[in-house]
Amino acid sequence: MSTASKPARRLILLPVFLVLAWLVVGGAFGPYAGKLGEVATNDQAAFLPQSAESTKVVEAQKKFSRQETVPAIVVWTSDEDGGKLGPGQQRAATAALASAQDGPGVTGEVSPALPSKDGEALEGVVQLRPDLGEELPDSLAHIREAAEKVPGTVVQLAGPAASQADLSDAFAGIDGLLLGVALVTVLVILLLVYRSVLLPLIIIIGAVFALGVSCAVVYVLADHDIVRVDGQVQGILSILVIGAATDYALLLTARFREELARQSDRWSAMRAALRESAGPIVASAATVALGLLALLLSDLTNNRALGPVGAIGIVCSVLSALTFLPAVLVLLGRAAYWPSGPKKGQTEPEAGSTGIWSKVARLVDRAPRKVWAVTLAGLLVCAAFMPTLNSKGVPLEEIFVNDAPSVAAQETLGRHFPGGSGNPIVVIAEADRAQQVTAAAEDVPGVAGVSVLTESGRPGAGEPLVVDGRVRIDVTPEAAADSDAAKATVVDVREAVHAVPGADALVGGYTAQQYDTQQTAEHDRNIIVPVVLIIILVILIGLLRSLLMPLLLVATVALNFLATLGIASLVFEHVFGFTGTDASVPLYGFVFLVALGVDYNIFLMSRVREESLIHGTRQGVLRGLTTTGGVITSAGVVLAATFAALGVIPLAFLVQIAFIVAFGVLLDTLVVRSLLVPALVRDIGRTAWWPGALSRVPEEEPEPRS
Repeated sequence: MSTASKPARRLILLPVFLVLAWLVVGGAFGPYAGKLGEVATNDQAAFLPQSAESTKVVEAQKKFSRQETVPAIVVWTSDEDGGKLGPGQQRAATAALASAQDGPGVTGEVSPALPSKDGEALEGVVQLRPDLGEELPDSLAHIREAAEKVPGTVVQLAGPAASQADLSDAFAGIDGLLLGVALVTVLVILLLVYRSVLLPLIIIIGAVFALGVSCAVVYVLADHDIVRVDGQVQGILSILVIGAATDYALLLTARFREELARQSDRWSAMRAALRESAGPIVASAATVALGLLALLLSDLTNNRALGPVGAIGIVCSVLSALTFLPAVLVLLGRAAYWPSGPKKGQTEPEAGSTGIWSKVARLVDRAPRKVWAVTLAGLLVCAAFMPTLNSKGVPLEEIFVNDAPSVAAQETLGRHFPGGSGNPIVVIAEADRAQQVTAAAEDVPGVAGVSVLTESGRPGAGEPLVVDGRVRIDVTPEAAADSDAAKATVVDVREAVHAVPGADALVGGYTAQQYDTQQTAEHDRNIIVPVVLIIILVILIGLLRSLLMPLLLVATVALNFLATLGIASLVFEHVFGFTGTDASVPLYGFVFLVALGVDYNIFLMSRVREESLIHGTRQGVLRGLTTTGGVITSAGVVLAATFAALGVIPLAFLVQIAFIVAFGVLLDTLVVRSLLVPALVRDIGRTAWWPGALSRVPEEEPEPRS
């Protein structure tokens, strides 16, 4: 019996214990992956800028309602194209609204049906309780049923209540659908790439365990109001954990396979694999986790929520990759790779051998300056289109990528009523200055009408409703509430009413919220982007023990991000038909692409450094690129595919994030990490490691091999 088998027998209990522990944890926490929806909120008002003027108005508005409500706007049009609606239909519509008052969830007095100026439409508002949750569709169905009793009309439902219902439909089943698509995609890719039966299943199980634990932690935190979770954060968490856990697993399994080819003892092979891969895995996870935590500096609540939620997911992914996976691999040994497992004595490919990555390495070695110059020029051309990306917000009609009923209803509303009808600019001011504030707002270009909220709830019907000495004034813009023109009107209204002495006016409402969110997102980018770059730079300096190399890597991933946004701008406009992106999309794209892009450079350059210590920088680059090319490319394809799965949710925000991250990861994996970085390091030589010890290691030419 060999001496190597003795420690294996003594340590057999450790991997068995780890596997059993994860099975227990997975069984207990696994169901939480499908329960986050219970503590998630899709109320967009909960994610407004914390210090913005429009957020203060949201709080002030609550005092003007006997109870908090969510409006549903009913729109009637003729069932004949261009047909007029007469007084009889208006009376029938008013009666229908009154009959809807007894429906489930309806609260307060409903408005009468009001005609449009062109006489082709009617509009009425029904107030609903904000806590209806799953009962909201039943309430809207009751309102629609009552409204459809008006003869000769077509009924549509718009407003916040209808939008909230469509949003809930978009996120319905997000846990099962998104997770299923992501897992099947990863499984197929792993089966095709590694031609192994057990290994893909082991990796998938480890990723699911990590997701279950992270969802359980997030569930508890959200249930105690420590973090907020909406459908977007929920979906990104699932994709992030599956993708990251798979990437870390691929790096470890590839190194374990190498070590098994060098030595027969699986215990020694695993120790060597962990010794060489744990550092890069932890460093890459730290870049992503700390980059996400930098979102806590954001003034947007949903950005702040994604920071700790995403970091929790990354930590759980690392724990699974460095405990569950090694335990299973060491117990199975070569059987984990069956039927294409490593053979004893089989060494990793060298730079001079055959294979696609050997050919890439020879290309980089032969003409490094030409390679980096061509790839750099291509990336700069793509980046030149970045300024054309419109990140001022997604128009209301483009929020859903499918034909959402609430969007169609809002478009109908906009054709027959002032563009801001149903979404007025809300002004809160001192009651004794109400006339002056009203006059100032009426004089603003782009304002269609101004009305003071009365005690009866109807414009101009009765005395103004005064609460704590203040009144609410609704300003209807002529332009659509989500348009740039309406946002410009908000700025002008603020300037006008702020100038009224003693009014202490605050301006909010839907359009103001969109404007404040856009301004806050730009402010957040100016703060968070430098912080993330500094975090990544510090981690790289500690890992690579160099200054010039980390600066080089950070610059390349930043260029990759700019090039991705340039391509995204063209694709969004000319392929997807988007006229704008959500204000937070560039920041999300930056955090994910830069942090995840550095991951692959960490995997590559940590191996290059290891080889350079023995063979010098030239051979280190060639050997590192050859040995890691396959596994890093596989990891990039898996991560891109998992993020692309976000596209199954019919929301523009998630579709845009899915494209930016998926395309950016592939661009980084196939171009930046495979060509640009190796060619630059090969051309610069050992100086790239300045001022570390590697900058003084002499170059060593490769020896002839039999």
